[in-house]
Amino acid sequence: MKPVFLALLLPIILLASCASPSGYDGYMTRPYTVRGVHYTPMSVNKALYYDETGEASWYNESSWFGLKRGNTSLGEKVQAWHVTGAHKTLPLPCRVKVTNLSNGKELKLRLNDRGPFIPGRIIDLTPRAAKKLGFHEHGITKVRVQVLSVGDGKYEKKRPRKKRFLFF
Repeated sequence: MKPVFLALLLPIILLASCASPSGYDGYMTRPYTVRGVHYTPMSVNKALYYDETGEASWYNESSWFGLKRGNTSLGEKVQAWHVTGAHKTLPLPCRVKVTNLSNGKELKLRLNDRGPFIPGRIIDLTPRAAKKLGFHEHGITKVRVQVLSVGDGKYEKKRPRKKRFLFF
């Protein structure tokens, strides 16, 4: 290739690489429908106070030994060995702390997908996340999910810290 062509092409490549890989900016909070059920994600401010106990499961949509996987709701490529998860109504992306209530193991992870769409379950995790929490063999477990932050980069909003009062 000629140097002039490369000089013109380089800024275009750099600008394209700065764009959001999934085609969203900020938070994904638009309503959606799956299997005839309508879901409306909660607002960012409400999500910052999210703290729920319920059933977690793990999912693996991989094919060919986990080396090929589809896109998440945010359009990101995720492999089975990543530590991520899915939630029906939290804004995406979102960072949460998941605590396995049967063994006390905790894990901080990023939510970047929608689901689980099975009644009674509040969160789906990748196989590696399930292994780290110690329930991969069982398939489901009771967990506590607490939001740490919502959004990425300049859009990130963190959960407000509880004020602690010291009495002397």
